[in-house]
Amino acid sequence: MNEVLKQLHARKSVRAYEDRIITPEEKKAIIEAGIQAPTAGNMMLYSVIDVTDQAIKEKLAVSCDNQPFIAKAPLVLVFLSDYQRLYDMFTHSVEKEITKPNESDLLLGMADAMCAAQNMVVAAESMGIGSCYIGDIVENYEQVRELLSLPDYAAPVAMLVFGYPSEQQKTREKPSRFGMQYVVHENRYHHLSVEEQTAMVKESIVNETARALITADSYSKRIYDAKFNSVFSAEMRRSTKEIMKNWK
Repeated sequence: MNEVLKQLHARKSVRAYEDRIITPEEKKAIIEAGIQAPTAGNMMLYSVIDVTDQAIKEKLAVSCDNQPFIAKAPLVLVFLSDYQRLYDMFTHSVEKEITKPNESDLLLGMADAMCAAQNMVVAAESMGIGSCYIGDIVENYEQVRELLSLPDYAAPVAMLVFGYPSEQQKTREKPSRFGMQYVVHENRYHHLSVEEQTAMVKESIVNETARALITADSYSKRIYDAKFNSVFSAEMRRSTKEIMKNWK
């Protein structure tokens, strides 16, 4: 296994950091790696906000489900699905009424933004710098929009926080993933049987005691409750609807 593959397998979310800065040169290297990511039609339908204002970091930590480690991260980047830049260009060069963006443009920008974000994650990992995705940036959309001065056609889709991992984070065991046989389908989609679902869940649990107790049914109910009955998931759905109103 080469060094890149080793780092991809070892990488885990880091939520506690050493009291150590990320230098301007390191930040530049991380961001430039993201800029080199694949992008649909080379349009780069995304933007990145580098949050350096500590007051903004602290407000984001509160709006993103009250996660204090966000405010402590030395590097905080917010990724936007951004059609606004292209729309502004059109208004200066197209001599007719400009077609408004729609949901497909939002989705295309989301894909571009996430490609760039993951490139930055991999680049940071290669430098010994940890990272953590913050999907909660989509919550409280109106607050985030005002805080970051977002225009109509730029929407937050992810946030990444970076820092040198603390010793505890370095040694913390990485959560396991579902086996490839349950995720990769050959030629056609395959619905997992109840037996396959059970095997998938059990094989992904490292702790032997927990593995013996868990079932596909109990796992499914726990995930369902988190997805549909929690406060944060309700706010994610509400905020997503607000974002979509601007993209129609």
